[in-house]
Amino acid sequence: MRRTPDIPDSATAGWAAARAGETPVVPEVPDDAPSAARVAVPAPDAEETVRAAESPQARSIALIVIAVILVFGALYFARDFFIPVVLAFLLNLALSPVIRWLARYHVPPPAGAALVLLLGLLALAGAGYGLATPLRTWVAAAPGELSTTARRLRRVIRPVEQVTRAADQMARATEAVAPGGGAGGGAGGAARGGNGRGGPGAEPARVVLEGPSLSSRLFGTGQALAAALLEVTVLLYSLLAVGDLFLQKLMAMLPSRTDREKAIVIARTTERSISTFLMLTTMINVGEGLVVAAGMALIHMPTPFLWGTLVAAAEFIPYLGMLTMVAVLTLAGLSAFDSVAHALLAPGIYLAINFVQGNIVTPLVMSRRLTLNPVAIFLALALGWWLWGIPGVFLAVPLLSAAKICCDHVESLAAIGAFLGGRDRGERRSVLRIRVVRRAGSRPPRARGASSSSSS
Repeated sequence: MRRTPDIPDSATAGWAAARAGETPVVPEVPDDAPSAARVAVPAPDAEETVRAAESPQARSIALIVIAVILVFGALYFARDFFIPVVLAFLLNLALSPVIRWLARYHVPPPAGAALVLLLGLLALAGAGYGLATPLRTWVAAAPGELSTTARRLRRVIRPVEQVTRAADQMARATEAVAPGGGAGGGAGGAARGGNGRGGPGAEPARVVLEGPSLSSRLFGTGQALAAALLEVTVLLYSLLAVGDLFLQKLMAMLPSRTDREKAIVIARTTERSISTFLMLTTMINVGEGLVVAAGMALIHMPTPFLWGTLVAAAEFIPYLGMLTMVAVLTLAGLSAFDSVAHALLAPGIYLAINFVQGNIVTPLVMSRRLTLNPVAIFLALALGWWLWGIPGVFLAVPLLSAAKICCDHVESLAAIGAFLGGRDRGERRSVLRIRVVRRAGSRPPRARGASSSSSS
């Protein structure tokens, strides 16, 4: 007759509580108890699981996930609509303080908006006119310069090609002495390749579909850019001309006076912070572009104004913009100069200027006004590229900065703002203090006899 193992009373009480519908306490099973007492656990409560899944909190999480997926889908498929709208709203945040400053001197908002937009369009047209001649020159000389660059690059990478060629020869020699290789393989290959075009083993004809021509692509791109520019201009003028209309409508929706005053303070502070950040960032990038153009002119680089403009635009894309400009200036230097050392002066000057801008100028001008988490910047760039392509990459960091500023000024979103921001001095000090405490705690305590002997 099989003997039933002895089960402790604590385990029996826990199982009885589970069968009664109460929350069982995990029983303490001694080490010398039988295996049945150690393995057996109460069965999960299916009703409690279903009740938790149908709770309002679980439903709200599911709805949030569905809403986020729908929002990303809308942003992706309606990119032609959202890109001009987002750009117009960002420019509105940057230029609204200028409109209010003009209003202090009795300039109405519609007239101030027209004046600001007119100056902006004139500046944009002047920059385009100045870039037209060097860009046309560079495009005309691009085929010859690319061949020259390839020839000079071949001199630089010739040792690597020699190593690769030697590795290929060794691989072919290994295949020739391997079993199944040699002359038999060559004969078989010749026999397989003996079928002509008319034979039964001939490959089927390939059909190649030609895409749109270059002229049609350029015309379509130019037409789309013109339409987007017109949409941005009209929408931006409407936003600047109406002034605080949206803020007034929002105030009318709030019930209490305290909420209205708090919303006004948050809106004004957020708008001022975003405007200051965007204006300072634009001024720093334009200044860096001018300095790079002067450096390119000093080393007699062709079309220095073009490279300075590209640098100013690329600086709106952290990390990736710098890497792209290093590669572009390296290729341009190799195509412009005969000496490799002279050609490398172009990316070297840019890296030196970028180092000074990133480590000296920007911290002094911004004065720790806004620091972003590098991981958040990378994720924003990747998301912007996936959603909107090149315009999304340019808009990713300004949108991330605006989102962080808004979260910093809203109490319920302060945790998100702290996550999007970089590590400040207080966090560095706390981390350093934790490390010091851990190191001090990991040291073994000194004996009293040793301390007394050392003191004596």
